[in-house]
Amino acid sequence: MKIAMYGSSLLSAYWNGAATYYRGILRALAPLGHDITFFEPDAFDRQSHRDIEPPPWCRVVVYKATETGVREVLTQAARADVVIKASGVGVFDDTLLDGILTHAAPDALRLFWDVDAPATLAEIAGNPDHTLRRALPHLDLVLTYGGGDPVVSAYRGFGARDCVPIYNALDPTTHHPVPPEHRFAADLTFLGNRLPDREHRVEAFFLRAAAEVPDRRFLLGGSGWGDKPCPANVVKLGHVPTSAHNALNVSARAVLNISRDSMASIGFSPATRVFEAAGAGACLLTDPLEGIASFLTPGKEVLVARDGIDVTEAVRSLTAEQARQIGQAALQRVLIEHTYDRRAAVLHHVLTDLMAGRRTEQAA
Repeated sequence: MKIAMYGSSLLSAYWNGAATYYRGILRALAPLGHDITFFEPDAFDRQSHRDIEPPPWCRVVVYKATETGVREVLTQAARADVVIKASGVGVFDDTLLDGILTHAAPDALRLFWDVDAPATLAEIAGNPDHTLRRALPHLDLVLTYGGGDPVVSAYRGFGARDCVPIYNALDPTTHHPVPPEHRFAADLTFLGNRLPDREHRVEAFFLRAAAEVPDRRFLLGGSGWGDKPCPANVVKLGHVPTSAHNALNVSARAVLNISRDSMASIGFSPATRVFEAAGAGACLLTDPLEGIASFLTPGKEVLVARDGIDVTEAVRSLTAEQARQIGQAALQRVLIEHTYDRRAAVLHHVLTDLMAGRRTEQAA
């Protein structure tokens, strides 16, 4: 099938946490017989911070972030069998959503792909006139990158015909074990952009622990932390390109995952960082996340910290051998159960079943 997807960016992970998710899913989906075009705006300096060039498995169209630019790329939706609007493009989101409903061919599938479902659901809950909420009954399907039954039920309750989670996973061609690098040596590393609904959790889980063990080295990666007051033993790295994630993950004694408020409350939404770290064989330490045991076994394949006190204790007590064993166990688990090849197979069957149903309806 020909797939047209309108998203934030495939080429750049700069202020764009969904990039590796898009890449992993679409790279694995293309060999299953799909011709994919990804449309992304030239916005937020992402094109000057590209992590990759246009790949062979997906055509990428970069358009001007103007009304004219948006209108031009929306006309191309008519050529696709499946038209997808992803959440969080950042510019002209409502125009794009209305546009795929208007410009898609009459027999095409129209999808909304939510890469931040808990936040989206909270936004539309109190606004019956929200563009997405009005569009839901006219869409064939909502995809999410997590959330489990609570998110599925919520979307159906707001009028979606159906909702299917396609979880984050590992692309082993991108994230895998590499030799450690001295510049990234640390007792604990956290990588994540500075966001309002995450910052206080970073303070509670990461910065508090750093203050409690001033003789240990902590690395803080991600955009936006430059002016954040931190203990002296916290080294700020700024934006870390995808190409350096493997070395960053394997060079630390442990890697910390901290969920955003909305994802922590919903659960079943492990961030891409979880699978990236596990795929590199790193020892992962995560804040409590409902459903984490469905992905990694606590105590064996991942460590779970209830608060900053638990993080501090882990930093003090975790040995290099324990960290190695946990990291290796996590690596084996994700390679067997949580690759994008598996996720893409699920999505492929969902799309083919939907299309078969559409054609049956038209023939009746």
